[in-house]
Amino acid sequence: MKHKIGIICAGEVEINPVLSYLTNEKTTEKAMLKFYEGQIEGIDVVALACGVCKVNAAIAAQILIDTFGCNVMINGGTCGGMDQGLHVFDTVVATESAYWDVSGDILTEYHPFMKSIYFASDQKLVGLARKAADQSAQKVVFGRMMTGEIFIDQEKRAEINQIHKPLAVDMETGAIAHVCYVNQIPFIAVRTITDTGEESGVDTFDQNCDKASELSAAFIRGLLSEMG
Repeated sequence: MKHKIGIICAGEVEINPVLSYLTNEKTTEKAMLKFYEGQIEGIDVVALACGVCKVNAAIAAQILIDTFGCNVMINGGTCGGMDQGLHVFDTVVATESAYWDVSGDILTEYHPFMKSIYFASDQKLVGLARKAADQSAQKVVFGRMMTGEIFIDQEKRAEINQIHKPLAVDMETGAIAHVCYVNQIPFIAVRTITDTGEESGVDTFDQNCDKASELSAAFIRGLLSEMG
């Protein structure tokens, strides 16, 4: 089957470096969103900035599947570093993801009746990402991402680390993984760290967002090259 890749980032700053790689661009508007179709590394892609938060991300993911026929999904952009061994501008590839702000039994006792609260990333995509990481000059780590709709402060950081022990947190990955899970669409997330426990705060995020977004986009391009 020919790949058609959906690429979702939360904000314009995060998606713009991805769009800089896009050729033969065509723009479509739907649900107050702009979808950019074209090719990167010879692979058909549809990319967009979905807006911040889980619902916006889920809307975008379902439209990419239903309207544009995307059969692989990549979530890119930025994240907050949680593991003490990680630093600003390290890139995190999700091997699994979940919500830190949703009660687990909502997913296990009700639709989609999961055995675990964690959505596993597609193993083939993870394998290709590891090959891309071997070719990359940037630091790339693989592990768990957690999603919730609050910018993480020190109090929440300790709580999330104790329960979930993630590498990173963001506000969209779990929702996109959730949509892909119920649609049986291969999914992976690639996000670069803007802030950590040592370098924290919204101002730090703002200061580092441009460069982190460029690093995430560059790694996504490398991943697409491996897919090609």
